[in-house]
Amino acid sequence: MIKSIDTQLRLEDLLADMHFARKHDQLGRLALLAYCEVKGWARWAGKLDVADTALRMFSENPCLSKEEFLTNIDKLIALLALHEHEYQRTNACYAMTQIQLQSASVGSLIGHISKP
Repeated sequence: MIKSIDTQLRLEDLLADMHFARKHDQLGRLALLAYCEVKGWARWAGKLDVADTALRMFSENPCLSKEEFLTNIDKLIALLALHEHEYQRTNACYAMTQIQLQSASVGSLIGHISKP
């Protein structure tokens, strides 16, 4: 679970960097983030489809215009956002399970203590 939380936090940071660079039209920063950081995060997280998408943006289908590049970046950001929501749901379910287990343990302990 630690890796999952670490993966989620790294993804949140990456998305924040990408949103900032996109908002401020930092094309070089976006290219660096998409090619190096997204690809690296995706491989580390085991999301090979995302790594492949980032790689293909530059190797197989290089953009011919700024608008095309930004459209591809927007698609990549949307894809990463989907993965972020997946991590949030997974971690929320895990947290609820842990709370339920702790509540059951406390209830069981109280039951043993209150027995005469």
